[in-house]
Amino acid sequence: MEDGNSRIGPPLKDFYIPDYILVPESEKFNVPEEPSCPVIVFINSRSGGQLGGDLIETYRELLNRVQVFDLGEDAPDKVLHKLYGNLEKLKSEGDPLAAHIEATLRLIVAGGDGTAGWLLGVVCDLKLAKPPPIATVPLGTGNNLPYSFGWGKKNPGTGRQAVLSFLQQLKEAKEMAIDSWHIVMRMRVSNEGTCDPIAPLELPHSLHAFHRVSSTDSLNVEGYHTFRGGFWNYFSMGMDAQVSYAFHSERKSHPERFKNQLTNQTTYAKIGFSQGWFLASLFHPSSRNIAQLANVKIMKRPGLWENLHIPHSIRSIVCLNLPSFSGGLNPWGTPNQSKARDRDLTRPYVDDGLLEVVGFRDAWHGLVLLAPNGHGTRLAQASRIRFEFHKGAADYTFMRIDGEPWKQPLPVDDDAVVVEISHLGQVNMLATKNCISKSSNGPSTPFAASQDGEDDSEDSQDEWEGGRRKFGAAETFKIPENIDIAHLS
Repeated sequence: MEDGNSRIGPPLKDFYIPDYILVPESEKFNVPEEPSCPVIVFINSRSGGQLGGDLIETYRELLNRVQVFDLGEDAPDKVLHKLYGNLEKLKSEGDPLAAHIEATLRLIVAGGDGTAGWLLGVVCDLKLAKPPPIATVPLGTGNNLPYSFGWGKKNPGTGRQAVLSFLQQLKEAKEMAIDSWHIVMRMRVSNEGTCDPIAPLELPHSLHAFHRVSSTDSLNVEGYHTFRGGFWNYFSMGMDAQVSYAFHSERKSHPERFKNQLTNQTTYAKIGFSQGWFLASLFHPSSRNIAQLANVKIMKRPGLWENLHIPHSIRSIVCLNLPSFSGGLNPWGTPNQSKARDRDLTRPYVDDGLLEVVGFRDAWHGLVLLAPNGHGTRLAQASRIRFEFHKGAADYTFMRIDGEPWKQPLPVDDDAVVVEISHLGQVNMLATKNCISKSSNGPSTPFAASQDGEDDSEDSQDEWEGGRRKFGAAETFKIPENIDIAHLS
């Protein structure tokens, strides 16, 4: 097999990984110089119209082809399991390059926020001693993850110079730890259809059914199904998720109409008008506000739940981890000193173990984010939040995790649907000098996460704890074969 080494010259030798590291059956040989910034590239070929496919070809021309993976063909969990298994084998044989690559490896993921979250989930669950930091290339519609860490929010160029420029930024980027959040949802089994997913419910890929739960597991409640997953950017509920759901449904029905970012954003705005997000008082009656849909509790201090007051005007609620929502808007902003003193509110940090909980009345309220110092209605900061839905104002609501929406049935009798979000751990991102995210420990934060999701609080052994041990990635955080990954963008 011809190795990519013949094509690699300065400066691309800095990023080069030889065949035998990634393909165990390849012939082993000595590399004259260790790469200073070895990379593995994952690209969603179906993101950004034709951009994903074009980007794959450019990266494969510039690097060793075996370093570049099409997520439509190769799942990241299988790729990384194979890679790290081979690295361990090579290290045991005394291969110095294997140890160097393990210590310095960086990952690139190109796609939408859903695609990036997929890779983040895999890395989080691998429980590696030295997890590789991740850079994100914006190929989606919102691109909140790449924007939060300085990689931009516009779809990039796919030519040689654009990729070389990105690789140079990657080489200079700093590591920054960010929180990961675990989400658990329990609901009664539907009388119709199967539970994977519960008919007619189509859950996002980041929520997974417990198909087999031990009889001794506290999560095993007869007649109910429990789902778990996670996110890095946000969980939202209400009108904004309804508009997103309508957009994704339209894109699924007519994919040929969604070929570029500008068209997608224009269509999104039109759907916002048609769904009544700008006229919520007419299209979305007051009986459908968040306060009447759910009882909401938060935990600011370990073991102490408190009810969260939500004004009746609020029709959308966002639990935010990063300072970017809906394509670069910052709903939380920076509270002034009086707010910090009187309400115990701080500026948002991506690694402080707190979610920012923000409410919106309608899209006009959301437009205040375009103004200097504009923000939504700051409701709370919390390390844990719980939504309890009982029979009442509506048959369903809309929810969204990191850009992936679904239509959630609500109880029709005395049962309850419960959604609980809690802090799990951290993963490392790569941030450029244009990064807008802030760390509680400064701009560059060493990896200091609890890898197994445990904490020291007296509440840590509650009914959900069994599900918090695992983010849901390495074994289960997989895109089902019948799901078009284009919808992750």
